Amino acid sequence: MNYLVQKFGGTSVGSAQRIKDLVQLTVNPEAKIVVLSAMSGTTNALVGICEQLYKRNMDAAKHLIDALHATYSNVIAELFSKPEFLTKGEQLISNHFNHLQSFTLDMFTVNEEKAILAQGELLSTALFHYYLEECGIPSVLLPALNFMRLDAREEPDMEYISKHLRQELEPHKNNILFITQGYICRNAYGEIDNLKRGGSDYTASIIGAAIQSKEIQIWTDIDGMHNNDPRVVSQTHPIQELSFDEAAELAYFGAKILHPTCILPAQKANIPVRLKNTMDPKAAGTLIANIQTSEGVKAVAAKDGITAITIRSDRMLLAHGFLRAIFEIFERHKTSIDMITTSEVAVSLTIDNASQLKGILDEIKEIAHVEVDENQTIICVVGQLPKNKSGIGFKVLESMKDIPVRMVSYGGSANNISVLVSSEFKTAALKALNKGLFNYN
Repeated sequence: MNYLVQKFGGTSVGSAQRIKDLVQLTVNPEAKIVVLSAMSGTTNALVGICEQLYKRNMDAAKHLIDALHATYSNVIAELFSKPEFLTKGEQLISNHFNHLQSFTLDMFTVNEEKAILAQGELLSTALFHYYLEECGIPSVLLPALNFMRLDAREEPDMEYISKHLRQELEPHKNNILFITQGYICRNAYGEIDNLKRGGSDYTASIIGAAIQSKEIQIWTDIDGMHNNDPRVVSQTHPIQELSFDEAAELAYFGAKILHPTCILPAQKANIPVRLKNTMDPKAAGTLIANIQTSEGVKAVAAKDGITAITIRSDRMLLAHGFLRAIFEIFERHKTSIDMITTSEVAVSLTIDNASQLKGILDEIKEIAHVEVDENQTIICVVGQLPKNKSGIGFKVLESMKDIPVRMVSYGGSANNISVLVSSEFKTAALKALNKGLFNYN
């Protein structure tokens, strides 16, 4: 059977009414697998509980657990109308929150933390499944922990996932509506793990690739990927279609609607991804596929929390092997580089994870002089930007003529021009590009 995969985020299941509204988006003759995130706010609450457990603040942890339990009790009361399903719902959350309380009785480790963080998706999927039952709508709950697994490199074990997901689907050939959890998985040792923040997008893409689905739909609270950040810039518009490469650049460099990891499994399997709006289901959204889009700039995105590092060689010219030595330092500290520019005697680069910065700088200082600028933002201009066409780079930089620019990266990709600015100029830069590239004031 050729399934559609639909993923709904936390806001789409963020209340009893939102859960009820999912029926209109998921119940039709089309066979599908529905991937759900935890109800909005739940994962943050679970993280807060874990923080108190690590500190051995058991009373504080119990208080947070009780507060979250009360929230879910209210959801149950609003979601179900039949006594049978009210009882089922109450028993469900009672079991989950008794389980959470059990973590206050013993030592707390990272394995227990991951088990706690899994509770949100387990709750949201069970509640939706029960609600469909109350409505008399057949559905099957697929436990993601039965098929979603990481390998020893912490990458999705696609062969295992495909085999075991098909085994889960096999007994239910007469069913067309399946529900499963996003985000959660098992690691190579069989322990409960997760795909990190934004992992529900990743789950949907992995499932779509594993079963060769006809389309992967990511439903959020905005009508597709926009040409600029609508939280910062007042005038934006949704983009009708993007290539996989364009979407990957935008997701990596800050477009919040789509998690960066989501693109690769779908791209490898050549399965289109469609971004849709739960608040406006009739809106066209954005199609991401293996397509050749028109030339020109499609969108602008911004990535905050960037650290810029300038490394100057002790010699007048960069010696043979100098760059390799620099890259090996970052590799040893498992820190990825976003942007890089070079001159005759210096290298400037950026990182978005400064957790290993001290160790990196200590090693660099043994072979070169180093300067660090924190609180930087990468502004990424994305589209089909052929290297043999003139004017695009000029237009980008002309738009930003009043913004102090720290670095420019152009030519490494036919889909991306990246500019580094101090974060204090982020808003001004996005607005300037909106005016210069898209003629919005």
